[in-house]
Amino acid sequence: MDKKEKPETKSGKLRKAADLLLNQKKKGLKASFSESDTLKLIQELQLHQIELELQNEELKQAKKKTELAEKKYTELYDFAPSGYLTLTKEGVITDLNFSAEQILGKERSKLIKSSFGFFVSGDTRAVYNRFLQKIFKTKLKETCELKLETGDDSLKFILVNAIISNIDEKCLVTLVDITKRKHAENELIKAKEKAEEGDRLKSAFLANMSHEIRTPMNGILGFTELLKTLKLKAEEQQDYIGIIEKSGARMLNIINDIISISKIESQKIEVSVSETNINEQVEYIYHFFKLEAEQKKLHLSFKNELPSDKAFIRTDREKVYAVLTNLVKNAIKFTQTGSIELGYKVKGEILEFFVKDSGPGIPAAQKKIIFERFRQGSEALNRNYEGAGLGLSISKAYVEMLGGKIWVKDNIHKNGNPSGSAFFFTIPVRPKKKTNHVNQIAPPDPSTNNKSRKLKILIVEDDETSEILLMKMLEGLSENFLIAVTGVDAIKVCRKNPDIDLVLMDINMPAMDGYEATRKIREFNKQVVIIAQTAYAMPGDREKAIEAGCNNHISKPLKRVDLRKMINSYYSEVYKT
Repeated sequence: MDKKEKPETKSGKLRKAADLLLNQKKKGLKASFSESDTLKLIQELQLHQIELELQNEELKQAKKKTELAEKKYTELYDFAPSGYLTLTKEGVITDLNFSAEQILGKERSKLIKSSFGFFVSGDTRAVYNRFLQKIFKTKLKETCELKLETGDDSLKFILVNAIISNIDEKCLVTLVDITKRKHAENELIKAKEKAEEGDRLKSAFLANMSHEIRTPMNGILGFTELLKTLKLKAEEQQDYIGIIEKSGARMLNIINDIISISKIESQKIEVSVSETNINEQVEYIYHFFKLEAEQKKLHLSFKNELPSDKAFIRTDREKVYAVLTNLVKNAIKFTQTGSIELGYKVKGEILEFFVKDSGPGIPAAQKKIIFERFRQGSEALNRNYEGAGLGLSISKAYVEMLGGKIWVKDNIHKNGNPSGSAFFFTIPVRPKKKTNHVNQIAPPDPSTNNKSRKLKILIVEDDETSEILLMKMLEGLSENFLIAVTGVDAIKVCRKNPDIDLVLMDINMPAMDGYEATRKIREFNKQVVIIAQTAYAMPGDREKAIEAGCNNHISKPLKRVDLRKMINSYYSEVYKT
């Protein structure tokens, strides 16, 4: 046998023998094979057939496994949580899975043969181009972050991982949508920045508060010491007393602002709606600030759109007053020359109030934050104006409680040029209706009083300084002051002295507060005049006092003239203030 010839296989030999046997049978020739050889050949052929059938079955099983594996691979590829792309060197998409289709927001048929760079946002396109060039150059795994402008017009943040295939030199890309993570990171950054800004503002606020409280305190304590130690002329004494009074008023204003903002933050302020003549309120504010404006040589004017008989609305009078007062006070503070105008206009079912000035105006950047808490036109230590920077924040809170909104814009002069600032706020117009007034305790009949006698007064006060102050303020009205330091003591004194004419009831006391003490006294004495005197002075305090059974309410710090005038309203036939 030639070495180059391949040895004949077993199947080949069997086939030749079978062919020879079949040909002889067809020709009717006697087989040259013996019977035993024929049987042996047949047996071998049958065995070979079985072998072929077994091999065929193995091939079928192998094919089935291959198809199953391919199906699993396709499912894993298509429905993997990450997006898979295959890109050419030019960035053309040749294949992608279902997740990539979802990320890009278009059907697969429209994405095949399209450029992936088309979806990359302009601000990260340079990053993508460098990334693609580098990976084809280095053949190493690369990672980058891109922003994609997808089919649903949304912007998505994508983490991209890629490597070059060893088979066909194409780029195999994995896309992971990290949009939610990025948004969460951005929210955390914003929260951190807000917290840092809050800390900065609070530090500035505390420094400002220290200045705003210590400055009037310096005036009060300093000039009080001078009054004690120096021999002063009467004119000098009056000047010093005036400075002390002015400093006290300034500090009281700061304290009121702090209390108000605290109440607003804790949501303890309620809206007290009542019938209000809005014209009277605007005119009152005009007359209240007129002298102050004239002292700065400013022209203050007002404009009411409704006639007086139609200017009655239902709103929270105190809150509207507080907002208008804040705005006018600010306008006078910041305006050096020119004019200030306040008023309102009727716009459908709302009233739009305005306070316009010819001052320096407010920078555009400052307009965005001017209503925030702890903000001022200037937070620097060299600012030219006093104040805590809480007035506009309080005003905004009050306006929103009333269902309105507040804003500021440039005040446009008649010549079309901006000149100063214009603050606006709206409140809904509630139709007036009959109000159910709280049942008040009837005052004693003046005709029954004896003009020759003086009042028997009970002072219910746990603070010794306030007690002495009250007695000094009421000097001449009473020869017999009774004192109680708790609500419980007040009830006992009233039981023992049914002829008491007047009770000055402090509200905040140990053991039992003034409200509860008043209720208990009213159980056995309906006639005695009870005036609540409290340092809270918040909206709704007067209503609480009347509800408890008090005849009236006065806020601390007390003013002698106001207190005596209030008492005089109940005993006008007996004493004149």
